[in-house]
Amino acid sequence: MTTETVTPAPSSGKLSVRSLLQSNLRDFGLVIALLVIMVFFQITTNGVLFKPVNLTNLILQNSYIIIMALGMLLVIIAGHIDLSVGSVSGFIGAVAAILMVTYKLPAIPVGLLCLIIGAVVGAAQGYWIAYLKIPSFIVTLAGMLVFKGLSLAVLGGASVGPFPTEFQLLSAGFIPDLIGPWNIGGTPLHATTLVIGVVIVAAMLITGFRTRTRRISNGYDAEPTALYIVKNAIIALLILFFTYLLASYKGLPNVLIVMSILITLFVFITKRTTLGRRIYALGGNSKAAQLSGIKTERLTFIVFIIMGVLAAVAGLIFAARLNTATPKAGQGFELDVIAAVFIGGASAMGGVGQVAGAVIGAFIIGVMNNGMSIMGVNIDWQQVIKGLVLLGAVVFDVYNKKKA
Repeated sequence: MTTETVTPAPSSGKLSVRSLLQSNLRDFGLVIALLVIMVFFQITTNGVLFKPVNLTNLILQNSYIIIMALGMLLVIIAGHIDLSVGSVSGFIGAVAAILMVTYKLPAIPVGLLCLIIGAVVGAAQGYWIAYLKIPSFIVTLAGMLVFKGLSLAVLGGASVGPFPTEFQLLSAGFIPDLIGPWNIGGTPLHATTLVIGVVIVAAMLITGFRTRTRRISNGYDAEPTALYIVKNAIIALLILFFTYLLASYKGLPNVLIVMSILITLFVFITKRTTLGRRIYALGGNSKAAQLSGIKTERLTFIVFIIMGVLAAVAGLIFAARLNTATPKAGQGFELDVIAAVFIGGASAMGGVGQVAGAVIGAFIIGVMNNGMSIMGVNIDWQQVIKGLVLLGAVVFDVYNKKKA
């Protein structure tokens, strides 16, 4: 008998358009769905959706949902759920209002204290879930009721406000124009915002080109050149277009800067750190993760601390936007946050999900809320439509997994 050695053919370094679309169907589908929804509401609202003032409001209205969706993504990837995030954010806003409005304490120390309280809340819930093995659904459902009641107790059943001006800048403020303004075509533009947009596009293109070149030189597959160019050109034009729209109003909102920093941080955590890889391993197979040496209890504990801190950040932003704390603040937020993560491609079984998907899912929910409100759709039908969209996203995900 003779043994014949078969040498595999070297990779061409290129992927066909068909195979690329099939392997990234969910990601491409999300982006296309968001664009289709935006174009639909732009037409049905007679151009109101893309007006600079409404685009700014869209960002402000959904910033706290996106921020909480980042934490919820980690929770769901780890194989858990958190139903208390809306109530916790409302409770944090209530505490901030009492300390700043009633006791006249400075905004920055109060903000830091609220973040610590959020971490303590997340740690308390995480302890019950991680170490006492109580299902996260039960613990966070109890937390939702507890913190909803505490909000009422702290505020005494009444709204408290207004907040100090420096605190309002967290949500209502905009970055200063250090360069301009520039007058282009008779329209004054926020020059600093335009420059930031150009820098972001340039950094994206340079980073993408270097990554692609490195992959090809190392023999890995890469998308076809034509598709690569078209995709990056579309993304760059969209960024520049939205930057121009924001620059024609008041520029970049402060909350968008905060949100961008957090998104970048969580992309880094999920893709580049041991912590991120272990969270995916925990959600994929907790038994195997434990046998491989991962301290699953501590990891779950950390995930819920992160969720608590982000719920606190969202609560502060929402309170600053309303300029008052109300007993009903945060009510229903958990539904939009969880829907955003699932629409963004996370699996209810854990172990699957991406930051970009969660952010796009949050924007899909936000654009639908904004567009339907402009159209005058009743709140009851809004809930029906969002429920159907969520169900459709989950069915699509299950179909793709079975097909694979």
